[in-house]
Amino acid sequence: MCRDSLGVAPLYLGVAQDGSWCFASEVKALLEVTHDVTELPPGHRFDGLQCDLFMAIRRQPLLCDPPETVAVELRRRLAAAVEKRTRGPVAGAWLSGGIDSSAMAALARPLVTTMHTFVAGLAGAPDLEYARQVARHIGSEHHEVVVTPEQMLAALPQVIYHLESFDALLVRSSITNYLVARLAAEHVAEVLSGEGGDELFGGYEYLKSIPTDELANELLDITRRLHNTALQRVDRCASARGLVAHVAFLDPDVVEYALRIPVELKIRDGKEKWILRRAMDGLLPDDVLGRRKSKFWEGAGVGERLAGHTDEKVSDEDFSRERTLPNGWLLNTKEELMYYRLFKERFPDIENLSWMGRTKGAPSTAVM
Repeated sequence: MCRDSLGVAPLYLGVAQDGSWCFASEVKALLEVTHDVTELPPGHRFDGLQCDLFMAIRRQPLLCDPPETVAVELRRRLAAAVEKRTRGPVAGAWLSGGIDSSAMAALARPLVTTMHTFVAGLAGAPDLEYARQVARHIGSEHHEVVVTPEQMLAALPQVIYHLESFDALLVRSSITNYLVARLAAEHVAEVLSGEGGDELFGGYEYLKSIPTDELANELLDITRRLHNTALQRVDRCASARGLVAHVAFLDPDVVEYALRIPVELKIRDGKEKWILRRAMDGLLPDDVLGRRKSKFWEGAGVGERLAGHTDEKVSDEDFSRERTLPNGWLLNTKEELMYYRLFKERFPDIENLSWMGRTKGAPSTAVM
């Protein structure tokens, strides 16, 4: 068995009591036969005896082409990647109104008779309005889930069960994704997701503070970390509702080209994803092309609501007493402790967490 170079499809291994190997795309599927679960790393293969690396993404020789040429070729490759993943006269896309998901929906629209787009957020959340703009612009059949705080909090236990994680930022970004997936499943069997665009093209605010000569390595690093963080969110939120989610930004042809684009074209004049915006020029509304990047849970209006709920559930004393886990991991916030408690309620016997990813920057062990 083997896994693709980015780990788009999850894969876990375990050894049953009779010594036989078993594997599954979710950890919970293995727990009936073993608690000794490990993740098969991206780009690795396992033959029953040993695990070895056979494929990896690496830095590539940089392009010397002018920006206009790069933008045209990038758009061509993205369009081809979307076309490969668009089958039949009807298509669907998760649409937050950011440039990544909007690009996927806009590129798919000419290929189909009917385009469904889906967004979720609390009332007044920016994602709702930006997604409406894109839907009007491309002529999609647009669907909204306007989530109440009560619905969001009620969904938390199931989100954590399907996600198999208590990482705070990952859980936050999964709540509305999980809720909108239920609506999407009523209309389509597959959806396009914009995952991967931030990592390949420099979409996060903190990247602007990294020296130019270090930025390419940072982008490569966070792209390699997608497999058990953001891609896990996409896979679990979709599969929980019986959907298949496609991540066209991570098509091999797109990734290969993105790694050749100089970082000066990715973050330019203080604007993140500059070359991607150029590639999508004329395809999306100007407001969307110029929209500042916001985290998925920020644009959906989730963050403040969860912070307030956390203060009701976890005291300062609780956090001080419980933040160091048995394996030495250090929980970063009271919100993460709240999620860990929910995780342990659903998976009380799991002790080995080596297969679980954590958002970059989260300390992995307590400082003694």
